[in-house]
Amino acid sequence: MFPQLAKQADKYSLIRSMTHGVFGHETAAYLMQTGHKPGGRSAYPSVGAIFTFFKKDQYKGLLPPYIVMLRAAGRFSEEGFLGPAYKPFATGGNPNADRFEVQGIVNRGINDARQKARRELLDKTNTLGYGIADAPEMAAAEAAKEKAYGLILGKGKEVFNLDNESKATRDRYGRHTFGQECLAARRLVEAGVPYITISFPGGWDTHANHFPTMKRQCPDLDQGLAVLLADLSERGLLDSTLVWCTGEFGRTPKIYWEPPWNGGRHHYGHVFTLLVAGGGFKGGHVVGSSDELGAYVKERPVYPADLLGSIYLLGGIDASAKLPHPLGFDAHVLDAEKEGMKSAGLLEEIM
Repeated sequence: MFPQLAKQADKYSLIRSMTHGVFGHETAAYLMQTGHKPGGRSAYPSVGAIFTFFKKDQYKGLLPPYIVMLRAAGRFSEEGFLGPAYKPFATGGNPNADRFEVQGIVNRGINDARQKARRELLDKTNTLGYGIADAPEMAAAEAAKEKAYGLILGKGKEVFNLDNESKATRDRYGRHTFGQECLAARRLVEAGVPYITISFPGGWDTHANHFPTMKRQCPDLDQGLAVLLADLSERGLLDSTLVWCTGEFGRTPKIYWEPPWNGGRHHYGHVFTLLVAGGGFKGGHVVGSSDELGAYVKERPVYPADLLGSIYLLGGIDASAKLPHPLGFDAHVLDAEKEGMKSAGLLEEIM
């Protein structure tokens, strides 16, 4: 069901022995995105927030450093105890629409001319700053305003303007929401945004009617992801851009045909597959395997701490580094041993 991805298999590796044994959406999502044990006294930050924290001094771009298309999953607070400065910016909107209405940047029914007129009127009527222009608070407010208008009216907004791409390029990615999300993500990579999440619209929680859903959704995932990998490679960006594609767990090997499931598959955390590419990961490899029923790991288990530790290493982040906890707790990027979590080692075979 993934013929286009099959043609790009030299660019990615498949991990077929991902495992954690957690079956709940919230707890599994937290575990896969943080590498920490769910239920502890601290809400740890997600991968995106960690990258934002450690790359904040390097990234000087106008766009937010952690962008989610189209909306955050909402399973947990991705910023964790790092606080709202590390919360992802969710675009909203639909990049396949006539106008990608990015919330807070591209406003519905308000063109650039009207936006500029509003700014000019505001500047004429705002007398608060007169006489105290040298106050540091006013300088900070003015800087924030200029950055905001840079997003709304300047180069920041143009990154999301997919009309800047040729029709052939847009068609290549696929004229569907996911395909255009992938195209927007490539543009964000070119703009230097440190961390980008592409959410698949509709999700994959196929408790019922699994197979019709796969036939409907897999072609979009296949096209968008395959072209993203190919396009990044063609532009010389794949070596410096780490891509990973996964859910929080897999689906049961047993198929439930009885009503109301009608061929459904439920949550399954014992073994599942994910894809990694670029950023230092080798392509064209398979890591691990499941047993003949697809029920348990047969060879080379890979745990969340192994995966995220590998991603951090390739991203130049020390997985043992301390994090600033607001209550002064001893907190680290990863600490599987202290938390009593399983680990089988970094993915050195594909690094």
